[in-house]
Amino acid sequence: MSLVARRLEEAGITTVVVGSARDIVEEAGVPRFLFVDFPLGNPCGKPGDVQMQRDIVDLALRVAATALAPRTTVQAPQRWDNDEWRAAFMAVGDHNRAELAKAGEARRAHQAASH
Repeated sequence: MSLVARRLEEAGITTVVVGSARDIVEEAGVPRFLFVDFPLGNPCGKPGDVQMQRDIVDLALRVAATALAPRTTVQAPQRWDNDEWRAAFMAVGDHNRAELAKAGEARRAHQAASH
Protein backbone atom coordinates (compact mmCIF):
# COMPACT_ATOMS: atom_id res chain seq x y z
CA MET A 1 0.00 0.00 0.00
CA SER A 2 2.79 2.39 0.86
CA LEU A 3 4.52 1.94 -2.49
CA VAL A 4 1.23 2.39 -4.34
CA ALA A 5 0.61 5.63 -2.45
CA ARG A 6 4.02 6.94 -3.41
CA ARG A 7 3.43 6.12 -7.10
CA LEU A 8 0.00 7.74 -7.08
CA GLU A 9 1.51 10.86 -5.53
CA GLU A 10 4.13 10.95 -8.30
CA ALA A 11 1.20 11.01 -10.74
CA GLY A 12 -0.34 13.97 -8.90
CA ILE A 13 -2.99 12.02 -6.99
CA THR A 14 -3.28 12.86 -3.29
CA THR A 15 -3.19 9.85 -0.97
CA VAL A 16 -3.60 9.08 2.71
CA VAL A 17 -2.67 5.69 4.10
CA VAL A 18 -4.87 4.69 7.04
CA GLY A 19 -3.28 1.99 9.13
CA SER A 20 -2.13 0.52 12.40
CA ALA A 21 1.45 -0.52 11.64
CA ARG A 22 3.04 2.84 12.35
CA ASP A 23 6.67 1.78 12.25
CA ILE A 24 6.33 0.01 8.92
CA VAL A 25 4.29 2.70 7.18
CA GLU A 26 6.48 5.55 8.38
CA GLU A 27 9.60 3.68 7.34
CA ALA A 28 8.14 3.35 3.83
CA GLY A 29 7.84 7.12 3.69
CA VAL A 30 4.24 7.64 2.63
CA PRO A 31 3.24 11.25 1.98
CA ARG A 32 0.33 11.25 4.47
CA PHE A 33 -0.44 8.69 7.14
CA LEU A 34 -3.40 8.46 9.51
CA PHE A 35 -2.29 6.20 12.34
CA VAL A 36 -5.12 4.37 14.10
CA ASP A 37 -3.98 2.58 17.25
CA PHE A 38 -6.18 -0.47 16.75
CA PRO A 39 -5.48 -4.18 16.24
CA LEU A 40 -4.13 -4.90 12.76
CA GLY A 41 -6.90 -5.47 10.27
CA ASN A 42 -9.15 -2.79 11.77
CA PRO A 43 -7.71 0.52 10.50
CA CYS A 44 -11.11 2.10 9.80
CA GLY A 45 -12.66 1.20 13.14
CA LYS A 46 -14.45 -1.54 14.96
CA PRO A 47 -16.54 -3.94 12.90
CA GLY A 48 -20.13 -2.72 12.88
CA ASP A 49 -19.34 0.67 14.43
CA VAL A 50 -20.47 2.78 11.49
CA GLN A 51 -20.07 6.12 13.28
CA MET A 52 -16.48 5.35 14.26
CA GLN A 53 -15.72 4.25 10.70
CA ARG A 54 -17.21 7.47 9.31
CA ASP A 55 -15.23 9.57 11.77
CA ILE A 56 -11.96 7.88 10.77
CA VAL A 57 -12.65 8.27 7.05
CA ASP A 58 -13.62 11.92 7.63
CA LEU A 59 -10.34 12.49 9.47
CA ALA A 60 -8.40 10.84 6.63
CA LEU A 61 -10.03 13.22 4.15
CA ARG A 62 -9.12 16.18 6.36
CA VAL A 63 -5.52 14.95 6.51
CA ALA A 64 -5.50 14.82 2.70
CA ALA A 65 -6.78 18.37 2.51
CA THR A 66 -4.60 19.95 5.20
CA ALA A 67 -1.25 18.13 5.47
CA LEU A 68 1.40 20.67 4.53
CA ALA A 69 4.62 18.70 4.84
CA PRO A 70 5.70 15.44 3.23
CA ARG A 71 5.65 12.35 5.43
CA THR A 72 2.94 13.78 7.68
CA THR A 73 1.59 11.43 10.34
CA VAL A 74 -1.59 12.21 12.23
CA GLN A 75 -2.79 10.01 15.08
CA ALA A 76 -6.52 9.35 15.18
CA PRO A 77 -8.12 10.13 18.55
CA GLN A 78 -10.42 7.10 18.46
CA ARG A 79 -9.75 4.33 20.97
CA TRP A 80 -10.66 0.66 21.17
CA ASP A 81 -12.91 -0.05 24.18
CA ASN A 82 -9.91 -1.12 26.23
CA ASP A 83 -6.31 -2.25 25.77
CA GLU A 84 -6.90 -5.95 26.50
CA TRP A 85 -6.31 -6.75 22.82
CA ARG A 86 -2.66 -5.72 23.18
CA ALA A 87 -1.82 -8.54 25.56
CA ALA A 88 -3.45 -11.22 23.43
CA PHE A 89 -2.81 -9.86 19.95
CA MET A 90 -0.92 -12.41 17.86
CA ALA A 91 -0.09 -14.39 20.99
CA VAL A 92 1.01 -17.97 20.46
CA GLY A 93 1.16 -20.36 23.38
CA ASP A 94 0.06 -23.72 24.64
CA HIS A 95 -3.53 -22.44 24.84
CA ASN A 96 -3.85 -21.93 21.08
CA ARG A 97 -0.92 -23.65 19.38
CA ALA A 98 -2.97 -26.63 18.08
CA GLU A 99 -5.76 -24.35 16.80
CA LEU A 100 -3.27 -22.12 14.97
CA ALA A 101 -1.49 -25.14 13.46
CA LYS A 102 -4.82 -26.50 12.21
CA ALA A 103 -5.74 -23.12 10.70
CA GLY A 104 -2.34 -22.94 9.00
CA GLU A 105 -2.73 -26.40 7.51
CA ALA A 106 -6.20 -25.49 6.20
CA ARG A 107 -4.84 -22.27 4.68
CA ARG A 108 -1.98 -24.08 2.94
CA ALA A 109 -4.37 -26.73 1.60
CA HIS A 110 -6.68 -24.03 0.26
CA GLN A 111 -3.78 -22.21 -1.40
CA ALA A 112 -2.51 -25.43 -2.97
CA ALA A 113 -5.99 -26.21 -4.33
CA SER A 114 -6.26 -22.67 -5.77
CA HIS A 115 -3.10 -22.99 -7.87
